[in-house]
Amino acid sequence: MPEGKKVRIRVRTASCVYVGDFLIPPMRNRVSDAINEEQRLFISLTDVVIDDKDRSDFVAVNKNLIESIAQL
Repeated sequence: MPEGKKVRIRVRTASCVYVGDFLIPPMRNRVSDAINEEQRLFISLTDVVIDDKDRSDFVAVNKNLIESIAQL
């Protein structure tokens, strides 16, 4: 099991809304700390609901496509 804190977030892009679990690494405290890491090009979500209808075990979202992120 990976170490860190798992939080539920909503990620909006121009074409979809993803709601899934995001793992904040142990050296970070907030979602924004982890997402703003320069070397991170994608954010990984698990147990994902896409547009309130489709489900997926895993989705990687390109950070350049993200319009907003909210912690639930």
